[in-house]
Amino acid sequence: MTHTVVTFGELLLRLSPPGFERFFQSPVLSATFGGGEANVAASLAQFGLTSRYVTALPKHAIGDAGLRALRAEGIDTSHVVRSGDRVGIYFAETGASQRASTVIYDRAHSAISEMDPTAVAWDTVMAGAAWFHVTGITPALGAKAAESTKAAVAAAKRAGAKVSVDLNFRKKLWSEAQAQTTMKPLMRDVDVVAANEEDLQTVLGVTVEGADVTKGTLDIAGYRAAAERVTREFGPKLVAVTLRESLSASDNGWSAVLWDGSAGVLHQSQRYVVRLVDRIGGGDSFAAGLIYGIVTGRPLDASLRFAVAASALKQTIPGDMNRVTVAEVDALVKGDATGRVQR
Repeated sequence: MTHTVVTFGELLLRLSPPGFERFFQSPVLSATFGGGEANVAASLAQFGLTSRYVTALPKHAIGDAGLRALRAEGIDTSHVVRSGDRVGIYFAETGASQRASTVIYDRAHSAISEMDPTAVAWDTVMAGAAWFHVTGITPALGAKAAESTKAAVAAAKRAGAKVSVDLNFRKKLWSEAQAQTTMKPLMRDVDVVAANEEDLQTVLGVTVEGADVTKGTLDIAGYRAAAERVTREFGPKLVAVTLRESLSASDNGWSAVLWDGSAGVLHQSQRYVVRLVDRIGGGDSFAAGLIYGIVTGRPLDASLRFAVAASALKQTIPGDMNRVTVAEVDALVKGDATGRVQR
């Protein structure tokens, strides 16, 4: 049986200087496409699921290029709305060692932010879907995008699909107060929440005691208490929290926990020290791995381990999207982390 997963969000044009160069150190920028939900859709298509992505793209050459990029990843684009005047852009500079990576957004008035909330036939989109995924970025794009997000979640529930939300707070899009006003009511229809400790604080007002992201300090008891609170106060039974230890811009500790509110169990994953090639999309590849594991019937602890391994591998790949197979992820889960040449 082929499982269908639907995602909804903004496709962005990514412009990056070569390698580890600063912006315009040389007059060259490489152009690729990405975006939170598009990255999830690409991973799930790579894993062999039917991956249906909804967005809005203008009827011009850049919009056409974005659509081709999605189709090249094996994503179902049959419900993409062609409207608006521009594709959102972001500039990404890759950091190294003690120099942090930098992202600059240019996405105001993008096609999806101005899309009419009635432009998508959500009940048709969700027909036969097992899962719907969205991030906190999408409703932050404006009132119309927020209304579309609510309509999509409602349609997913009518269709009997599970709903996951990656909180993904973006301070350049909205304030903490705005995020909480929009996202807290949405949680009652959400089955799985994915976040990091900062997202929990800013979007849901839930503090992780004992966590210091600047020092890379982790207190598992604090994460358990925070996840329990999310389930108790907002409703989602599964709460996944990624644990990134920022050793430098080049090396990160990477692991995660998954709270199962129904069983009262906190699952803790394996930990990797990742030499970063591109950390953008790390959280998206984690969400995709978790969705894949759960929707294909893997136990929760195995799904968590799969998600962490998938996202660790993604962060060794340039660009937004993960390009690994289920077999490659499973090999890492089983302990093959040597990096030896595969001949």
